[in-house]
Parts: sequence; structure tokens; C-alpha cells
Amino acid sequence: MKALEGVKILDFTHVQSGPTCTQLLAWLGADVIKVERPGVGDATRKQLVDVDGADSLYFTMLNHNKRSLTLNTKSEAGKEVLERLIRECDVMVENFAPGALDRMGFSWERIQELNPRIIMGSVKGFGPGPYEECKVYENVAQCAGGSASTTGFLDGPPLVTGAQIGDSGTGLHLALGLLAALYQREQSGRGQRVLAAMQDGVLNLCRVKLRDQQRLQRGPLTEYSQFGEGVAFGEATPRAGNDSGGGQPGRILKCKGWEDDDNAYTYFITQAAVWGNICDVIGKPQWKEDPGYATPGARLPKLNEIFAAIEDWTMTKTKFEVMDICNPLDIPVGPILSMKELSEEPSLRATGTIVEVDHPERGRYLTVGCPVKLSDSPVEVVRSPLLGEHTDEILASVLGYSEPEIQSIRESGAV
Repeated sequence: MKALEGVKILDFTHVQSGPTCTQLLAWLGADVIKVERPGVGDATRKQLVDVDGADSLYFTMLNHNKRSLTLNTKSEAGKEVLERLIRECDVMVENFAPGALDRMGFSWERIQELNPRIIMGSVKGFGPGPYEECKVYENVAQCAGGSASTTGFLDGPPLVTGAQIGDSGTGLHLALGLLAALYQREQSGRGQRVLAAMQDGVLNLCRVKLRDQQRLQRGPLTEYSQFGEGVAFGEATPRAGNDSGGGQPGRILKCKGWEDDDNAYTYFITQAAVWGNICDVIGKPQWKEDPGYATPGARLPKLNEIFAAIEDWTMTKTKFEVMDICNPLDIPVGPILSMKELSEEPSLRATGTIVEVDHPERGRYLTVGCPVKLSDSPVEVVRSPLLGEHTDEILASVLGYSEPEIQSIRESGAV
């Protein structure tokens, strides 16, 4: 039995944030019914297409384990189908522009009237406030949520990160909220609204920077590289390059082969507890007892010198050799892994973190699998649905329409 077996999700989401949420719920066993416009479908089906005549990887990698139902919600027959879906489903998820559902005639009050037990999850760019009507995309969320202002180097512009913390990050937050609401419904018998604002989600992931903003009011952030370099702090949490966010100094350092390999680097943390081991490994045993290096406080003004010495050593080793040498000594390091290296890593294939899936239009492709592993609810990643592939199946098995009724609905142009 799957963890969410028996839970029906009405998926009115598109692009990335909402589909991330509903795909995770589908992986956990929910029956996710993806509602799409007839003849068009989710916009990402035809975005960044790499195989002619096939859905894009953008779509396929966000919509596994779902069923696709096409529905024209502007038609009377389509609205009737939607009403029946709302009555049958446990959760409805949407990431329309603000007010879109109301204009369709399906306000939260109307949805509750149709099904008092339903839970409605929504992704919005901003929560209530001056910007709640604004349209938001991934990079806008990163900028408005504090990520960009704290990413990059001190002498450069703000930067967005390659991790989709605005879209996918918010989708994961929404999934958590929906599961909590489902659990509460078991006690209360009532549904509720669950809102995940992208700005809120990004800020939640930037909490250590909000921590530093408050610390900054009481003095300089001594673990930041700029402190040791004598650069004054301003009023806001600065960009910190590749400094560690946890208080232990860390840097990205070159490894053997860096001249020809853009990813021949390692992340190296000078954790205080293993300082002696670090000194031995890099050939600086005298630093263990030297008062100018022996304590974390003494080392802070000398981080550039210290990391330069460590880099002299890492440049003689591959990033994997650095890991092999340092990990047994409890020195925290990690190789900079490229997407090519990750896609070819056997251990990630073995755990289902990366999987290969067969698709009738594009053939075999690579995708991420479920990042959460449940011992009693293993996940089988099923390919994304073709547009409208399950329309008749859903009308019959979920909503109970007869064959003549389904034919009538089709003739009306509702699906």
C-alpha cells in the first residue's frame, strides 16, 4: 500500500511550482488528476522542446505518476464536470494568477459549498500585501525573497542560484502544508485553504541570512571573509561568496586538473574540532600549537592565508582523492559534481534518486526520482501522461459517467 493511496488530487497547476508539489504527492501514492486545456495542455509541454513531436523534458520531468484529463472549463458541460471532480477529490491544487478561479466561477466559498472536506492548495508569488497581485517567476522570487542579495561575491552584482528554490522550493513547502491539512481533516472533518507564497518559501530557505541580519546589528560578522580582509560591513547582510553559512569557515578550492575541468574543485571546511588533522594533512603541523593559528578566533583574520595553503595541497589531488583522504579524518569536504557526473553516478541510480523512464514519443530519458524514501511505500516513477490520455478513464471510473454521457461530453467540446 502506498502512503497516500486513496487520496484524490485535482491538479490545476502548470509550469513548475505546482507540478513539483503534485508530482511529489503522486510519487507518494495519491491519484493525481492533471486538468489541462484541450488541444493545448500545460504550457511546458512545448517549451524547450528537444525532440520533435514529443513533450519537452521540462514537462515530462515534472508530471510523473499523474493522469491527464482535458477540460474546457468555459463551457457549461466542462463546468459540470469540474463540479463533480471537486465533489470527488480530497485536494485541489492551483497556481493560477490571483483571482483566476474567482473569474471562472469557482471561488473558495463555492468550492467549499460543493465539498466542505476539500483542501485547496495555492501557490502565489507574494502573500497578502502590496505585491500580492504581481506575477512572479523563479528568478523574481529569488530576488524578492532575499536569496539574490546574499548570493555572489562582495564586489559583484546579486546572483540567482541554479537551484530552483522559488518554484520547486515553494512546491515542496506546499506539499508539506497539504499533508498537514489532510491530517488535521482526520480530526476536524473540515477542509481548509493552504497558501504557499514564493517569496515566503525563498525567505524560509534563506533563514541563516536573516539570522546574520540580526547579528550584524551587534557587530561585524567575523566568520565572513571580508572581516579578515578588513572590509567594512554595511547595514544589510552582504554577499559572502563561497563562505560557509554555518559559522565554520569554508571555501571552494581548486583541485588537480582545474585548468581544463570547470568542476575540478572541492568545498573545504576548516572545522575547529579537526583543526589538528587539517594541519597534518596540508603539511603545516606547526600551526597546531602556534598561538596565531591554534584557536578559531586567531585564525579569522588569516583565512586567506590559511585557505591558500590548503589550496596548495588540494591542487595536488583530484577532488575525489581529497574526499578519500579527508573523510576518514572527519574533515568536512565535498567534490563539486557536475550534472554529467551526477547523471552517471551508479549509487544515485541504485537508490532511485535518478531514474530512466520510457516514453512513447521521446523514447528513454533521464529524470530525478523521489527525493524522500519511505521504507513501506517504495516509489515507482511512471512516465508523464500524454495530453488527455486518461480523459475517458477518469470520466468513467472517478465520476461515474456512462459511455453515452462521455460521448455527449466529447461532442459538446468540453473535453
